[in-house]
Amino acid sequence: MNARKKKEAAWYALFVLPVVIVFTIIVIIPFVIGVGYSFFSWDGLPVHEKTFVGMDNFVRLFSDSRFMVSAGHTLVFTVIAVVLINLLGLAFAIIVTSRIKVRNILRTMLFMPYLIGGLILGYIWKFILGEGLKAIGEAMGNTGLFFNWLVDKKMALVALIIVAIWQMAGYIMIIYITGIQGIPDDVLEAASIDGANFFQQLIYIKLPLIMQSFTICLFLTLSNCFKIFDTNLSLTGGGPNNATEMFAMNIYNEIFKLNNYGYGQAKAILFLIVVASFTLMQVSITKKKEVQM
Repeated sequence: MNARKKKEAAWYALFVLPVVIVFTIIVIIPFVIGVGYSFFSWDGLPVHEKTFVGMDNFVRLFSDSRFMVSAGHTLVFTVIAVVLINLLGLAFAIIVTSRIKVRNILRTMLFMPYLIGGLILGYIWKFILGEGLKAIGEAMGNTGLFFNWLVDKKMALVALIIVAIWQMAGYIMIIYITGIQGIPDDVLEAASIDGANFFQQLIYIKLPLIMQSFTICLFLTLSNCFKIFDTNLSLTGGGPNNATEMFAMNIYNEIFKLNNYGYGQAKAILFLIVVASFTLMQVSITKKKEVQM
């Protein structure tokens, strides 16, 4: 290695080192400590001793009915939300990359919900889907549809899905826009000359060529939906009667409300394994379908 390459390597290390240090302090060290706590029974109070229980916390997980129910809620929420977010995001991207005059205004309006924090978003929609719908139902005399959704077990989960879609679809739209705009114009022009209509171009040309965007969008939506917490906390609080308690909220309640730090950490480790497994599987599958231009 000559002097120039050594100098470049030193500069790279200088700029990367702060990031590595911060990542180690914020992520790696707490993760290792958390793994250690998962083998103990502890209430989180420094004055109380930790009791080593080995794998008992992990074995206990599979007989924890509330945790299993929250896993079911998370799976249902994630499947529905991921599909609808990506369908809407792709539809929005196709619309705003067309030749309509208001496409730039539409992009801004559709992306804006993503800029609102999850907690604030949840409180806004809590009023709309709670007291707002109830007031509309009483005024119109139609309480079959217009009622407080957040006190109904099934509709509370629907409300959470709607809010997640409203927040994420615009962000996912931006990634699909990038993919669509990256398709060479001459490919689309050749298809038009050959007589391909809009839907044929979409199915046989655009969708295969934006598979990289699908990989990114599916990864983001899958991981974010599995990890949803802030909107879950502010919109429904896991209610009614734990009907919308997701994975992350169940772990939060176990650690900070029930003071079962060791058991809660075991849940968090399992949660990490589940999210990592699903996302890595998804990336592996969609990567194989990507088309190089």
